[in-house]
This record gives sequence, structure tokens and C-alpha cells, in this order.
Amino acid sequence: MRVISTLTLCLLLTTCQLSPNLLEQVIDEGTLRVVSRNSPTTFYLGPEGPIGPEYDLVRGFADYLGVELDMYSVDSIGGILDEVASGRAHLAAAGLTASENRAEGIVFGPAYRSVTELLVYGTVNSRPKDIEDLYGKQIGVAADSSHVDTLLGLRSEHPDLTWLEFPTADQEELLGRVSTGELDYTIVDSAAFQVSRYFYPEARTAFQVSDEQPLGWALKDSRDTSLLDIVDRFFLSRHSAEVIAQVDSRYFHRRKEFDYVGVRTFLRHMDSRLPKYKQLFQAAANEIGMDWRLLAAIGYQESHWNPEAVSPTGVKGIMMLTHDTARMMGVENREDPKESILGGARYLMRVKRKIPERIPEPDRTWFTLAAYNIGFGHLEDARIITEMLDGNPDDWFEVRANLPLLTQKKWHSRVKRGYARGWAPVHYVDNIRSYYEALMWLTAGDFSDPVTTQTTDKNEDGGNTT
Repeated sequence: MRVISTLTLCLLLTTCQLSPNLLEQVIDEGTLRVVSRNSPTTFYLGPEGPIGPEYDLVRGFADYLGVELDMYSVDSIGGILDEVASGRAHLAAAGLTASENRAEGIVFGPAYRSVTELLVYGTVNSRPKDIEDLYGKQIGVAADSSHVDTLLGLRSEHPDLTWLEFPTADQEELLGRVSTGELDYTIVDSAAFQVSRYFYPEARTAFQVSDEQPLGWALKDSRDTSLLDIVDRFFLSRHSAEVIAQVDSRYFHRRKEFDYVGVRTFLRHMDSRLPKYKQLFQAAANEIGMDWRLLAAIGYQESHWNPEAVSPTGVKGIMMLTHDTARMMGVENREDPKESILGGARYLMRVKRKIPERIPEPDRTWFTLAAYNIGFGHLEDARIITEMLDGNPDDWFEVRANLPLLTQKKWHSRVKRGYARGWAPVHYVDNIRSYYEALMWLTAGDFSDPVTTQTTDKNEDGGNTT
């Protein structure tokens, strides 16, 4: 009997030892399941699949683990946290503030960005000066968000403060409601406002309502900390530092100073001009294998989608083609939208073929746009200067930083083509990328979006009053 008991105990111990921990399960399955929300500050469907700040960052983590990424969306913060607490998702990467007041059963990984919370109003309302100015107004925030915690904290000193909590609305939707006057105010994170104000130019910041708060990934609170431990190691690694730098450059740092008039003009032209030429952009982009919205963004940068545009130097049409380029591309009438768009698309691909194929996307596209603007030779000079400075000539962001050196004799005297307005392609590419991202988000319906949603009942106003 004692022998049987001993054997049974050994078998049980062996079985326990062989039971894989959470990290081993992820690696064995070959898939990391991540829940997020669909927004320009987290992830959304681009022309070649999901993109966005959170997507790029967690994609880097999946690569670090050597597994595939399965990222899906739930439309409420409570639902996102439930996915993690239940174990259906391994983690949540949704721009969540690492708050102690989050749902039970949740633990946060290291902070990868800090944000402040901002009170936002629309131009249809006057700017509030302090919390007392919010009394009796409609303030809308996302339910289960850290913004609710902030308001609860404020109400301890301002008992007359009330607000609406929206179970399935995100920060971007609430910014839209404030912009149109449907809500008086909302609270958003500084990072979300930085990105989304380009879509809602009537939204303005009144004042800050919190100190800096960390953003972190949410994981299930468990005795098995294997996945949390590897998340910690990832954020201490050189790989994560490189990914974060790329995310910052792609989505945040490059954005130009906010121009209210320029953004309003862009949105107005999206409604009034783009529909006339959308099919032409789509047809030309289809011929050369490009996302039509990138081609449209180039067209907007060139002419604001004006087929009669003419520059002092004689370039004209929607794509602002020179006489020589038009002749080369077989364009007979530069003011004909179809001919101009198709000619510009074909010339763009002609330029792209000169860019080394070893350069990965999207950098190869940004190099193409820079060469389209300043000329391939000057771009090569900037890449040579980058090499002189021990940089990577195949990295767009490194070359971008060195393009303005072409204006300095110290540098342009050391390369083949000499002086060039090196700052021009920097602004050119930055602008096109901003227009392109706006078009991708604002025309997201042009792709089928496999977003999983969970809904919560609302009151008649769309929010729960608190």
C-alpha cells in the first residue's frame, strides 16, 4: 500500500512539473491573444492589415516571443478587462492607465508612456476656467475608465459635479460629440488628443485634470507570473526601445504644429472634392498596386484635389506634374483629372523602382515620396551623409533627420549633387503621412473590419448619469 501511495505521489508530482506555465502555453500554441479597442490611438485596419500605436508595440512583443499575434477589439473598457480576467485574452494593449482602481483580477505591466488627462470643450461652448464652471453641464466620459476615477476624486471637493458615463464610447467618439455640441465637455488622455484633434479640429483643451499617469498593458492577476515576467523583460530590452522609438516617430513626434484652418480645409475638401475623384484614385492605385488613400494623400498635398491648380513654376493639375514629367508619362492634358492622377501614379512607381528593394516598408515608401519631391539624386546624397555620420542609410527616420543638412555648405560640398532644400521633402513626407493616416481612419468603412464588440445597455441619452 505504501509503495502504491509513493508511486501515485511521484506521478502527481511529475504531472505538476510537466504542466506548462502561461508563457509556455503561449509559445506552445504559437499565438499571443491580445484584446484592444478600435481607434487611431490603439489599432485599426490599414491597407495591409492592422496598424496603430498599440498594435505596433504588441507586434514587437509577439516578435520578441517568436509567436503570431491575434489582436481583436472589444468596444468597452469593462469588456476589455473582462477578456483579460477571464483568460480569453493573454493581455490587453488598449492605451489603459495603470490605475489601482481597475477591476479586480487585473495587474499591469511596466509603464511604456505617460499621459495627463485633459478637459476638452468644443468651440460651440465657451472655455471653462475651473471645475465650478462645469456644474450643471453635460460631461461625458467612457465608463470604467480612469477618467471616472478622476471625476470621483474631484467630486470629493466639488459635490455638485455630475457627469455621464458611456459604456461603449471611446475617447475619440466623445471628442466628436464635444466637437458637434452634443456634449459640453469630455476628458481624454493627452496622447489621444494629440492624435485625434486632427479629426476633430473644433475640440480644444481647457485645463489639465490629473498629474502624469502611466500607460501599461493589463494582464490577469495570477500566481503564474511567467507572462508578466517576460513582459517586464521585454520592456527592459533593446528591442522594445527600438519599437517604442518607431511608434513615437510614426504616430506622435512627427506631427506638425496644429493648424485649425488647415484641418478644417482638409475635412471640407474631403466632403466636397474627394468624392469626384475617388474612383480615379482607386483605379490608378489599383494599376500600380498601391492603397488609393496614399495616392489621394499625395494629390491633396500637391493641389488640394484641385484639377486647375497651377504653380508659379508651371506645374499644374491635381498631381502638379511638370511638362517634362507629363510628356514622359504620356499625359497630354495635365488639367484632366484622370490623366493627371494616372500619370502621377505611374511616375511615382518609376521613382520607387530606384529605391533599393532591401529597404523594408513602410520606409521604402517614405523614401519614394522624398525622391518624388526632391529628386532621387539629392535623396542619395542625404543617405550618403547619413552613412558619414555612422547612421543607417536604409532607415527613413535617420535619413529624414539628415536631409536638412543639404542646405549647409559643410555637408552639401561633400556630396555629388550639392545644395538642395533638404527641409522640403521632410515636410512633404510628414504632411502626406498625416493626410494618409486621416484618410485611413476617416474612410475605415472601405475595408471590412473584423472587430468583435460587446454591448451594454444605455439610457436614452446614450450614457449613464453619475
